Amino acid sequence: MSIMSLLQYALFLLVVVVLVRPLGGYLAAVFTGRRTWLDPLLRPVERATYRLTGVDPTHEMTWREYATAFVLFGLTGTLLLYTILRLQALLPGFNADALSTEMTPDLAMNTAISFATTTTWQAYAGETTMHYVGQMVGLAAQNFLAGAAGLAVGLAFIRGFAREEGATVGNFWVDVVRGIWWVLLPASLVGSLLLVWQGVPMNFHPYTAATGLEGAPQLIAQGPVAGLEWIKNLGTNGGGFFNVNGAHPYENPTPLTNLLEMLAIAVVPAALTNTFGRLVGRPRDGWLLFAVMTVLFTIGLLVCGAAEQAGSPATAAALTASTATQAGGNMEGKETRFGIGGSALTAVTTSNGATGSYNSMHDSYTALGGLVPLVNMLFGEILFGGLGTGLYSLILVALLGLFITGLMVGRTPEYVGKRLGPPEVKLIVLYTLLGPLVVLVPTAVAVVTDWGLAGLTTNSGPHGFTEILFAYASSAANNGQNFAGLSANTPFYNLSTAVAMMGGRLGLGITALALAGLLVRQPRRRVTLGTLPTDSVLFGTILTGTAVLVVGLTYLPALTLGPGIEALLSGVAR
Repeated sequence: MSIMSLLQYALFLLVVVVLVRPLGGYLAAVFTGRRTWLDPLLRPVERATYRLTGVDPTHEMTWREYATAFVLFGLTGTLLLYTILRLQALLPGFNADALSTEMTPDLAMNTAISFATTTTWQAYAGETTMHYVGQMVGLAAQNFLAGAAGLAVGLAFIRGFAREEGATVGNFWVDVVRGIWWVLLPASLVGSLLLVWQGVPMNFHPYTAATGLEGAPQLIAQGPVAGLEWIKNLGTNGGGFFNVNGAHPYENPTPLTNLLEMLAIAVVPAALTNTFGRLVGRPRDGWLLFAVMTVLFTIGLLVCGAAEQAGSPATAAALTASTATQAGGNMEGKETRFGIGGSALTAVTTSNGATGSYNSMHDSYTALGGLVPLVNMLFGEILFGGLGTGLYSLILVALLGLFITGLMVGRTPEYVGKRLGPPEVKLIVLYTLLGPLVVLVPTAVAVVTDWGLAGLTTNSGPHGFTEILFAYASSAANNGQNFAGLSANTPFYNLSTAVAMMGGRLGLGITALALAGLLVRQPRRRVTLGTLPTDSVLFGTILTGTAVLVVGLTYLPALTLGPGIEALLSGVAR
């Protein structure tokens, strides 16, 4: 691995570490109603929003009310987006003449669900399928709304630990409004201007007709790219304006934009660990969660980068060796302006962050290199993760680890003063089982039916199996990345991945809210000599071990059938 790649990784992690504390404090202030520097500008806008929508900001919700609002909000967004997508032909569009792909009913349904669940599983090419109005009014709007809804659920989950002997976890509508006005919109305005400065287009021009050097006609897509690009990363959606997403020079033109867009994905979820520590009154617990995230993230980053730099053993050494004129390694499917370092950083960040953006084709990665983003998604968004979802996913793994530890030492487990009794443990176990259910079951169906196997138009064998497993892991993790060798724009995949997306979004979100509803009723128990410290290196080890153990026991057979066998075959071929 090159020194430049390591420096790039170190710079990324350093910026994240530096921003965690100030941004964590800012988020705590925003969602507790304390004064921020944006209040003079946004408070009147907030009050006007409540008057316009009829929301009572003083009304506190139980977890059931909060979950109901969360589900209805998501379903309404899905329906509205589906309507926009189906009526695209009737909407004004400066690029309408250049569109060549129809948005069929099953594709529109899949796309609407994917954006409303922050998955953005894209079985279409944006530049040949989407009108400008559909991109901005439909997709970009859902990036804000769905991202804010996930952030709201994360804050409600935190309140389950922070509050004592209560019955409410906040107001969903207030959390969404404050998430949009105080967090997503200001950051998106600044970020989009930075992208425009770096050369990302922001226009409504028709596509440009050009003639290539060899005389062949070419149609160069234009559009309001910058308006969608930043919020797709910040809102953990990741849907690309163009088919190749962040590999396109209009979406991601320079190494600097690549670094900025990756920071947009990781910084807010990382800062929520600090917000958690502040709101529960235990900052050290928040820092420990962040440390576990960072350690596992770094391990995956180094493994992926090293695997891609080494290349496949089946590839001739002359093609992958480093020389004075080339970096070497596996450059198939990667952009030279990012190289292996920038490509690996993006693959690991986006697969951890519930954001399906990418700047290289993961289908062309080595068996071990492609295994890393797959395992990241199977972890369930615990490494930084999505807005809100990453935090509660990691804490639920921590609670499972506490339960297992409690069984071994014969003590009732506690976390930040809240006891885990039988009702809480049942919800933790349910949460743990939901992920494998919506990943492994549809994968099994796909590999034994003609409908599923018909999608393997490029690869078969263990790599083809990995493509299918990757698709459902991505859908369940609300990520949206794919191994592009799978032809997924079919009724079977459009319907089955939509079910996985809904399970990963609504099923896990409702379970997390139900647990918060149980915890918020408890008093805060004081620390005694018998309490397991949850801010210690020992607990960090327990948390890390639990995460690895659960993924290993659940998915190791499937991972062996895919990347495992592929790695062995590539080694034998050498």
